[in-house]
Amino acid sequence: MGYEIDFMGVGEESKSGDAIALRFGNLYGSREEQTVVIIDGGFKSTGAELVNHIRSHYGTDVVDILINTHPDQDHINGLETVMNELVVKELWIHKPWDHNQGLASKFKDGRMTDNSVSERLKQNLEKAWFLVKLAESKGIVIREPFTNLVDSTHSLKVLGPSVEYYESLVPDFDGMPKRVSAVDSLENLFEKASSAIKRFFATWGDDQIGDEGVTSARNNSSVITQLVIDGRRLLFTGDAGIGGLSLAADQVECCSSSAELRFIQIPHHGSKRNIGKTVLNRLVGEPVDEGISRGITAIASTAKAGEPKHPRKAVMNAFTHRGVNAIATRGGNICHHHDAPVRDGWNSLNPEPYHYEYDEAV
Repeated sequence: MGYEIDFMGVGEESKSGDAIALRFGNLYGSREEQTVVIIDGGFKSTGAELVNHIRSHYGTDVVDILINTHPDQDHINGLETVMNELVVKELWIHKPWDHNQGLASKFKDGRMTDNSVSERLKQNLEKAWFLVKLAESKGIVIREPFTNLVDSTHSLKVLGPSVEYYESLVPDFDGMPKRVSAVDSLENLFEKASSAIKRFFATWGDDQIGDEGVTSARNNSSVITQLVIDGRRLLFTGDAGIGGLSLAADQVECCSSSAELRFIQIPHHGSKRNIGKTVLNRLVGEPVDEGISRGITAIASTAKAGEPKHPRKAVMNAFTHRGVNAIATRGGNICHHHDAPVRDGWNSLNPEPYHYEYDEAV
């Protein structure tokens, strides 16, 4: 049993996004012995690239599972093309407009009703609503990806969010009426203020990330999935922040599988606001001595000109001094694989070096 994980190069300029194609099973055998999955579709133009990649490298027009981690444009916009050009069996997507019970009471506007909140969510998340309608018209099975949802092989499992956690986040989604989330406000203020560049000096093993990072409610609603193949654990995190990742870590720690972590997606393109040292210790492990490797690969999906915002050097360092081979796509395609056929023209990549000095926006 093997796997191939392909991070598509999303973002020609500075705007990063996610589009991941993967397949697992007997990759030397027939299509019936493999499961093909897409996690997010990047921007609209990324959809055609995903379709071509699936056809040329996986040799199929059929996608078993299409997952939208959350409805941000850099994750969802390419999925329409995938659904129209390929045969999709299942769509895993959240339907926040169906989680509107009792929401009206959470807003200051007394004229709001649960039904009007649901309609507001459909309007604000128009692309997600459209994809659900498109899937229904094509007879595609739709599942909401909450904790413990598994695929037919039981190899792919959703670690988070739980229904309860997701519903706690919905009132703070962007565009909701008169209830401004402190989390969203802090993140927006941080992004606006991140303009001055400062030189940082790092010491091996010394984290320059904290546990106080915040991200938006919509990011924290990201689907976090786990793939277990041949005793190897692979984690896909979307744009989840510390809150969502911590709950996923709970699931990993109580998992009966003895699978060892071999791959983890660096959340939110390597943003400093999405990962903290405590949750990183739980998911990956404590810092190790220089030169020690845990045999884990971590990939951040970043735009070609995304730096210094994506990825943050402090985040890459935090993974590196935990014995992880950290890599950023920087607008290019990266394949991580195990027990898979060799691809002509694809070469090995060197991991990110440890950055003892770096410039970063503050």
